[in-house]
Amino acid sequence: MTDRSSSAARLQEVAADVYAYIQPDGGWCLNNAGLIAAGDRPALIDTAATEARSLALRATVTTVAKAPRYVVNTHPHGDHTFGNRFFTDEAVIIAQEATRAEMDLAGLHLTGLWPDVRWGDIGVELPGVTFRESLTLHLGDTTAELMHLGTAHTKNDTVVWLPRQRVLFTGDIVMSGATPFCLTGSIAGSLDVIERLRTLAPAVVVPGHGPVGGPELLDRTAEYLRYVQHLAAEGIAAGLGPLEAARETGPGPHAELLDSERLVPNLHRAYAEARGARPGAPLDIEDLFAEMITFHGGLPACHA
Repeated sequence: MTDRSSSAARLQEVAADVYAYIQPDGGWCLNNAGLIAAGDRPALIDTAATEARSLALRATVTTVAKAPRYVVNTHPHGDHTFGNRFFTDEAVIIAQEATRAEMDLAGLHLTGLWPDVRWGDIGVELPGVTFRESLTLHLGDTTAELMHLGTAHTKNDTVVWLPRQRVLFTGDIVMSGATPFCLTGSIAGSLDVIERLRTLAPAVVVPGHGPVGGPELLDRTAEYLRYVQHLAAEGIAAGLGPLEAARETGPGPHAELLDSERLVPNLHRAYAEARGARPGAPLDIEDLFAEMITFHGGLPACHA
C-alpha cells in the first residue's frame, strides 16, 4: 500500500536550486508543489490542502532555502491554496486575476466534500498580486515566467516556466499517473494549452499531481483527453448520456490512472463542447460530482 502520510512527501531537485515537492501517491488532494531557491528571494509554487501537510511543506522547504518570499498559486483549488496562510508572514501570494476571484467565491467548499479529512486550521488567503496573461519573477540568476495560456484544468490556470533550466511547472493541466480533470475547465482547451506548452520544449515537467517526468507527460495527458473526446463522439452518436457511456466503456485503456471516476465529469465536459459549448462554459458542478460518485459507487477516497 502506498504511504500517503505527509511524512512520505519528498523534495526532489530537478535542476540546480529548483525542486519539486512530491506528495505520494498523487490522488485526490495530494498535490505537488515547487520551489525555486535561487538567490535570496525564493519562490514557492503552490501550497497544500491541510494544516499538517502545509507545515510539513514549510519545514521541508526551509531545509534548503530561506522562507519563500513569493507563493504562486497555479489555480484556485484548495489542495493547492489552502496552505497559503502558513507562508504569508514572509511571502507575497501571486496568481492569475481570475484565480483570486474564484478562490474568494469558493471559500472552503472543498472541505465539505470530504468532512472526515483532518483539514486543521486552514483558511482562504487571497493573492495580494495578480496578473492577466503573464508576469516575470527575477530570482537571483533564475527567470521564472508565469503564464496564463487559456482555459484548461480551470479557466485561470498558471504555468511557471524556467527557460534557462527548461523546467516547466504545469499545475493540474498535466498530471502524472492520475486522471486529468476538467470539471470546471475544458477538454479542447486543455489540448490547445498542451500544444502551446510543447513548443517550449521542456526537459523537465513537474505536474500538479504524481511523479516528475519529461515531455512524455504532455503526450500522455493529451492522449487521455483525445480518448475522452472520442468516447463522447461515440456516446452522442449512440444516444447515450455521459454516465451511460462511462459505464459501457468500463476501465478502458487508461485504467492504470488513479481516480478513474473523473471520466464521468470529463465526458460531460466533452459532450458539452461537442455540442458547441465554449471552453469553460458553466455546467452544473454539483450534478457532475454526484454522477461521478454514482459511477464510483461512493465518495472517492481523499487521503489528505
